[in-house]
Amino acid sequence: MIENPKIIFMGTPEFAVPSLEAIHKIYGISLVVSIPDKAQGRGQKVIPSPVKVKAMELNIPILQPEKLKNEDFIEQIKSIEPDIIVVIAFRILPKEIYTLAKIASFNIHGSLLPKYRGAAPINWAIINGENISGITSFILNDTVDTGKILLKKVVEISENMNVGELYKILMNESPKLAIDTINLLLTGDFSPISQNDLESSPAPKLNKDNTKINWNKTSIEIHNFIRGLSPYPSAWTMMNSQVLKIYEVKINNIIKLEPSEYLITDKNFYIGTLNGGVEILKLQAQNKKMMSSIDFINGYRDNKKGKLD
Repeated sequence: MIENPKIIFMGTPEFAVPSLEAIHKIYGISLVVSIPDKAQGRGQKVIPSPVKVKAMELNIPILQPEKLKNEDFIEQIKSIEPDIIVVIAFRILPKEIYTLAKIASFNIHGSLLPKYRGAAPINWAIINGENISGITSFILNDTVDTGKILLKKVVEISENMNVGELYKILMNESPKLAIDTINLLLTGDFSPISQNDLESSPAPKLNKDNTKINWNKTSIEIHNFIRGLSPYPSAWTMMNSQVLKIYEVKINNIIKLEPSEYLITDKNFYIGTLNGGVEILKLQAQNKKMMSSIDFINGYRDNKKGKLD
């Protein structure tokens, strides 16, 4: 058992921050690697990643390479002589980097591998109607999300849970899994398990095309699709030539509407599906803020019944 392991942590978003804090508190982190600061928003203000912000608070040295195969960056990693490299929500590491760890480089992934390999595993688990999800620690190799599994933590997905809620649960479970994985690696007594590729399923990156609602699906499929994208990046549709983002719905198959047909009453907003309809509960009209359906209805002045674009 190594008493004072040298650990390098690589990550970018909020999801990785609790694990960074927990690992540093117990072991100390020799170096944090995150993405370069980016210009964001209308003002194009340059903003550091959440991982960089936390590393600065903890006074941990930081590197932000533009390219991971940069020779100077590789030499800087080599000079630390890391025992373990921890990767959580970062970029794909080249072999030149992950093989520099004396014991292992491992990743914590937001699914129960081999299910949901890819960029958006938390979203696709809900979109596909899964009732469980979780996190997996695995040893990095040449192919994304296919390395040998070390540990898993299972989390239940409730009927109306959205991706934002599941994200927070998995984020808060990750520190314990990270610490348990490090402890396992430091003992030297571990037997990683190979993934069964036949059980794998894709979790592709989300974009404008695959987040648009297909109203020719069943109410439950649409319910799952919307909560799997809520609050971010959000499911959307077109109504009166404007984008309408939808964040929360309730299944209502008593209402009889054709797919994509809408009905707005004094208190309710319904849209038809393949087998009935859904009632819209939270939404965002173009150039507006998120609001309840009743607030939308109170300000709505167009046709009360019609077809979505």
